[in-house]
Amino acid sequence: MLILLVNGMSVLRNLDGLKAANGLQDRTTRVTNELQHLNLLVTDAESNMRGYFLSGNPTYLGAVQGAPAQIDRQLRTLGTLLADNPSQQKNLAQLRTLVEGQLDMMNQALAIYRDGGLKEILTITAAPTDGDSDEIRLQVVIMLSEQNELLATHSATFYEQYRHAVLLGLGINAAAIAVLLLFYRLVQRSFAARADAEYALQAANEQLESTVAKRTEQLSVLSRHLIHVSEEEKARLARELHDEMGANLTAIGMDLNGVAEHLKGSHPELAAMLARARATLVDTVQLKRRIVEDLRPSLLDNLGLSAALQSYCADYARVTGLDCDVLVEGDIDSAGPMHDIALFRIVQESLNNIAKYAQARNVIVHLERDANALALEVTDDGIGIAPDAFTRAKSHGLLGMRERALLLGGKLEVGRGVNEVGTCIRARIPLTNAVAGTATALALRGANDSSPVLPATGCNDQDLQQLA
Repeated sequence: MLILLVNGMSVLRNLDGLKAANGLQDRTTRVTNELQHLNLLVTDAESNMRGYFLSGNPTYLGAVQGAPAQIDRQLRTLGTLLADNPSQQKNLAQLRTLVEGQLDMMNQALAIYRDGGLKEILTITAAPTDGDSDEIRLQVVIMLSEQNELLATHSATFYEQYRHAVLLGLGINAAAIAVLLLFYRLVQRSFAARADAEYALQAANEQLESTVAKRTEQLSVLSRHLIHVSEEEKARLARELHDEMGANLTAIGMDLNGVAEHLKGSHPELAAMLARARATLVDTVQLKRRIVEDLRPSLLDNLGLSAALQSYCADYARVTGLDCDVLVEGDIDSAGPMHDIALFRIVQESLNNIAKYAQARNVIVHLERDANALALEVTDDGIGIAPDAFTRAKSHGLLGMRERALLLGGKLEVGRGVNEVGTCIRARIPLTNAVAGTATALALRGANDSSPVLPATGCNDQDLQQLA
């Protein structure tokens, strides 16, 4: 960059010198033309005056009378052109004096001609006019010579500067070539080092990507295993709450009812306390029911996925105030328990997210079955969801839904809704794993299938009536 900058400054300097030389040459040419024109005007005026003297024709006087104004204009032009040259200004002043003297002599000659005629003119014709004309021509020649000498001096100076500039340019080019050669060597070394570094980095990246892929697969497998274990644990807890806690609550209710009957007449205050205890017991039964339903929906095990979705969406619409429609197409209840619980949990998590974040008014749950898979769509008309929702640190619900779909060999996508409004969650789970999943799900359901007691409450109808 420094070499190029120096070269540019040298070129600019040469351009300035060339411009000055051209300007001086143009000005010298103009000075030469103006001086020759001035000399021509004086000579022409003298010739026309002699023609007038010899012929007496007044036509010749036009050039003589117009000469002073033209000569004065030429002198002013020369004064402008030679303003920066004191020597030429001095010569121009002398030339002006000579020309004005010549014009005065011509005017005097005209006056004498008018008074005395041609004889008087021949008497005084002697030398003054010719001498002044010669002096004018000599002064013009002097001024032209000085102007040419000035031009030659400036041309020689410019040529010397140009020669130095050429030598400087050659030196700069040689330095630039040397720098380029050095730069080429450095680039070669840098490129070789960079290629080695990139090769090492690529090898490290490939090893890292392989490690990350393995770890990701392990985490995905672990996540699916945790989901599977979580469902097993929820089923086990639901069974224990249903079987053991339900039976205990039923026994407590029966005992409280019997004691209350005995104390109703003799100790009414104790009977009132037992009534409050029975009310608390009923609330506990309802709490146990909600816990069991959250752990393992009883409708899903007893009536199938379609009825469970219809019931859950109806409760969801009543609690949230949203318009939630369910559309089920095909025989989805025969898909298998593992598919049922996975799709139910996906719908459950989707509706919870809509209630929390979507600001929607309408929700549509569409589930259909074709020959090879179950297709689920949960669509709302809310504010939508960001495209990078899966990559956010706190998107555990979405990740859990995707892992549930992957657990059964399916996939889950999140995108914009109808006409780019709201959000649409699409899940597609193949039916190839339905048979294998059925056996596992049957183990999860355990005693729930053979129990005559309602799984939602842990009490039969008679016990609930007694508790009420």
